[in-house]
Amino acid sequence: MIHDDPFEPFPQKRRRAWPLILLCAVIIAVAALVVAAGLTLRASLPQLDGTRDAPVSATVTIARDALGVPTVQGGTRDDVAYATGFVHAQDRFFQMDLLRRVAAGEMAALIGPAALDLDRRDRPMRFREHARAALPALPAEQRQLIESYAAGVNDGLRSLRARPFEYWLLRTQPVPWRPEDTLLAVYAMYIDLQYGQVTHVLSRATLRERVPADLLAFLLPATSRWDAPLDDMRAFAPSPTALPATPPPWLPAARSAADFGTESTGLLSGEPGFIDAGASANSMVGSNGFAVDGAHGADGRALLASDMHLGLSLPNIWYRLSLIYPAPDEGVRRITGVSLPGTPLVVAGSNGHIAWGFTNSYGRFIDLVALMRDPDDPLRYGVSDGRWQRAQVIHERIDVNGGASVDLPVVQSRWGPQIVVGPHAYALHWVAQDPQAINVNLIQLESVSNVADALHVAQTSGVPTQNFMVADAQGHIGWTLAGPLPRFADLDADAAALAAFPFRSDTYSGWQGYLPPDAYPLRIDPPTGRIWTANNRTLPPDEAARIGDAGTDLGARATQIRDHLLAMPHATEHDLLAVQTDDRAFWIEHWRRTALDVLDATALKGHPKRAAFRRLIETWDGHADVTAVGYRLVRAFYYSLYDAWFGALDKQMSAIAPELSYRAANSRYEATMETLAGQHAWIPEGFADWRAFVLDRIDRSIAQLPMGTKLEGARWGERNRSAIAHPFARIVPSWLPWVRSWLSTPDDPLPGDINMPRVQSPVFGASERFAVSPGREQDGIFEMPGGQSGNPLSPYFLAGHETWVRGDAAPFLPGPAVHTLKLNAADAHQASVMRGPLIIHNLR
Repeated sequence: MIHDDPFEPFPQKRRRAWPLILLCAVIIAVAALVVAAGLTLRASLPQLDGTRDAPVSATVTIARDALGVPTVQGGTRDDVAYATGFVHAQDRFFQMDLLRRVAAGEMAALIGPAALDLDRRDRPMRFREHARAALPALPAEQRQLIESYAAGVNDGLRSLRARPFEYWLLRTQPVPWRPEDTLLAVYAMYIDLQYGQVTHVLSRATLRERVPADLLAFLLPATSRWDAPLDDMRAFAPSPTALPATPPPWLPAARSAADFGTESTGLLSGEPGFIDAGASANSMVGSNGFAVDGAHGADGRALLASDMHLGLSLPNIWYRLSLIYPAPDEGVRRITGVSLPGTPLVVAGSNGHIAWGFTNSYGRFIDLVALMRDPDDPLRYGVSDGRWQRAQVIHERIDVNGGASVDLPVVQSRWGPQIVVGPHAYALHWVAQDPQAINVNLIQLESVSNVADALHVAQTSGVPTQNFMVADAQGHIGWTLAGPLPRFADLDADAAALAAFPFRSDTYSGWQGYLPPDAYPLRIDPPTGRIWTANNRTLPPDEAARIGDAGTDLGARATQIRDHLLAMPHATEHDLLAVQTDDRAFWIEHWRRTALDVLDATALKGHPKRAAFRRLIETWDGHADVTAVGYRLVRAFYYSLYDAWFGALDKQMSAIAPELSYRAANSRYEATMETLAGQHAWIPEGFADWRAFVLDRIDRSIAQLPMGTKLEGARWGERNRSAIAHPFARIVPSWLPWVRSWLSTPDDPLPGDINMPRVQSPVFGASERFAVSPGREQDGIFEMPGGQSGNPLSPYFLAGHETWVRGDAAPFLPGPAVHTLKLNAADAHQASVMRGPLIIHNLR
């Protein structure tokens, strides 16, 4: 037996104890760090009860319900704007900060070098300079509203005992909110809703360089059987363009079935490239807005439904609230709906007299102008009067958190900033950069009481141009476009088609100002008694040419919504919710029949997987719900066909710029594929006939299922799982999964997909859903992914999310108050001090 030597300085027992001591020390240190982090997070939670002094004219009450939804009640609209800014900052300041920084191209100053590419894209737009110029041009009452809101934001931020946790992780301090930042938040929506048109036009230009004219016309159909305009119960006649006789040059030849299909389109392939978390949500569109008039609503009421689809993250882009303040006629105004943190307005909702909502419009709001540059001087470019003009170079400094600042030379042409793609230089001519792009006129919807006045407000509002739907308490409904509409020099259909491609700088004249409100398209109380929009072509060709087309949706959703609405003699709020959550996949029925046509007894003999495939799609009930195996299989088959026909083309186009593709050039590619399938066209070499080709595609789609997945277990919900998360969840190390889950929603299986009302992917979907009849808000329905707060320790971080996942009906109006905070009027001296500069260093 070995004994410890008492004369040794470190006996063996002590030496054996050291690892345990070190482990305990590490555990204590980690525990202390976790406790400190928890205390800091809790310190950044807002004050929910009690009183505070504030620079308001009279006491403002902020009453929060069980979901954290505030009802803000004050004596003036400016006081309510102040309190709105206060609660926005308490719950969502970091989100607001991201919005203004994205628009201004200032993300790297917060995030660091990883955001430099984003700033290099956005800074040339110089939206901060545009916001600074636009602010003093606003009417005095709008400026005052914005200034009151900004003061509330900064006081709300100051009220936190610790700055939001994101700033601790980024090792920086929040920058005070400036009035111009509210306009930047609106510019951020321009980027989100319209900048994708650049990719659309560039993809079309790239396609035109690669295919002959007859093939280009076939690949870019202007109409399809799915179109669902507001005025016609019939679809537009498909484009008469003939199918080219020979397969296109990019179609790969196959030596055998096993060799075929190695190209993948990435985001749209049947399985491996499905739109998952981390992929661009901009590859989907999905907003729906519709209304029924009093003759077709329950109890003679008009109703409106809105589900604006956007990329989903935590916190959600929208913030629910109700605003209450006196009306000039001694009545009371109560406006309920969703606000955009960073702005003092209810974007969509109801004021008791009207209810309104939006869907994105895909008109011609961006022109790309190919600069005909002087070979001897790249800064000189030809212009339409036959002369040269020299571009201005503006040096923008991009600050970088944790790094050296970067000089960004911005080449500014007469039409806008220059962007370079491959060998081409283009001027970006965008509505967003004109003075007409932005104002706060939307606030006038708070006081409007009828459809006609609401449509006029929409037409004069400075917002990204949207489809605007409205219903009023008298039973009327209406539609128009909200936001600026350029006046084009040419209004014919050929000119509209040309606008989908870049113009030459030496022939381009641009748009000739903007249309006045009385020239906007509109519909009031249409004969059908219903209005529907789903990012589709809403107008007949002659009117549509005046607006342009920069990628309107196929129209399958709009057709499905229209038919669903027409089948309802007297709709209720629950009926409209059923339309919003409709996951029937009518669009894919054509492809189910295509597969079943070739899966005969001969094709199944000796192929048990084909037999299972046939059985599962034949017995499928037509829904894209979470249990749907048949939908997942037919969808995979559909995209295997897309890969076969267009995968190689997409690869060629993406080699120029990663975002370029055929699907980006043609949002109606489904119509092109239907024509190809209907005529059994474009069979690659190596296949005896159409039947052999389709069977190969079926086998390919089966093989793309994850290893070990049996066909019977290939449920759609297993593939379409929620991945909604805080932006910081993506940077959490994989060995800390509990932190990532703490910043994310549960990975619930989600019903829905493209081309149906319930558009849904893991990171894209309905950013809100509501159905309401103005004047009967107590019967309205509301859902929202995520909750009110951006703080993971808040009980309101995910409050209400499960209701959205299930598609259940929750009340449109906030519930009874659970917490009440009163902002009391300060005296003149206190108010002056409180409206002074925000001292960020007071935030720990």
